[in-house]
Amino acid sequence: MRITVATEACVGAGQCVLSAPDVFDQDDDGVVEVLAAEPDAEQSGPVHLALQLCPSGAISVQD
Repeated sequence: MRITVATEACVGAGQCVLSAPDVFDQDDDGVVEVLAAEPDAEQSGPVHLALQLCPSGAISVQD
């Protein structure tokens, strides 16, 4: 699994951080940051939840 984000599309809702805090964080402006671009398989569920909950569609996941 590989994660990419479109930081320019991020609206700072924080759903990604709430869903997968080991994979995502937010900078001081609330914009998404990826902590683990290639997370372990155990993070698959939380990452896919973050993908679904992201209101701006800023997260992309390639399995």
